[in-house]
Amino acid sequence: MGDSLLHLVFGGEVDDPRGVDFKDPGKLDVVGIYPSYAEALKAWRAVSMKHVDEANIKYVVVHLHRLLEPQDED
Repeated sequence: MGDSLLHLVFGGEVDDPRGVDFKDPGKLDVVGIYPSYAEALKAWRAVSMKHVDEANIKYVVVHLHRLLEPQDED
């Protein structure tokens, strides 16, 4: 893999703010895919702050590079 470590930022309404069980996956807000964790974190913070007063709206950062090249855990 190249130097980019891709990260996905998305979110939506969750049943419980302590978890990641999204109520309606069809309505997820895909913020974008970023080439570094730092850029993804910046995007996550910006969109999360827009929804700070909505307890059941949650945004997450997914490490796509880990899914693309999973490590053996043996």
